[in-house]
Amino acid sequence: MDAVSMLSAGFGGRTLRVYWKVARVVLVCALVLAPATSIAGERFDGNWATTLTCPPKGDTEGYTWKFPSVITGNNLRGEHGTAGQPGYLLIEGTIGGDGNAKVTANGIVASRKYARGVFAAKGEEYSWDVKVHFTESEGSGTRNTGLGIVGRPCTLDFVKQEVAAPAASTPAPAR
Repeated sequence: MDAVSMLSAGFGGRTLRVYWKVARVVLVCALVLAPATSIAGERFDGNWATTLTCPPKGDTEGYTWKFPSVITGNNLRGEHGTAGQPGYLLIEGTIGGDGNAKVTANGIVASRKYARGVFAAKGEEYSWDVKVHFTESEGSGTRNTGLGIVGRPCTLDFVKQEVAAPAASTPAPAR
């Protein structure tokens, strides 16, 4: 008599066997689905070259910034400049399994000539959102301009960087 049969005999037999079957099914499902969750979370992971382009609008000059971003576990984070200083920008967001993301940009105005709005002076903080769509190798999105009175259609473009292959080791010469 096996262990399950011995325990079943003492606890109403049939009920315990049903519990063991359910436990096995749950375990098998967990083992089968766990790798899929991990793969989905790693689909976008890596280092990304990021380009922010804000075109001129009215008297406000346009600019382009290039900076690195990193995606880990579908969480995007990119920084341009020095935290707390004029010209700093932090972009963050979570990427859905379908590649869609709402990215928030928080920054500090570098110069009035590149910023729009009544209160856009050097050192002032700003924030805006971008809807971005990612594939395994690239992503792009356009800033939410609201009513378009103050905002301009800045774009974010992302290109995934290739992971450098480790250098092949050369065997030491025989002596």
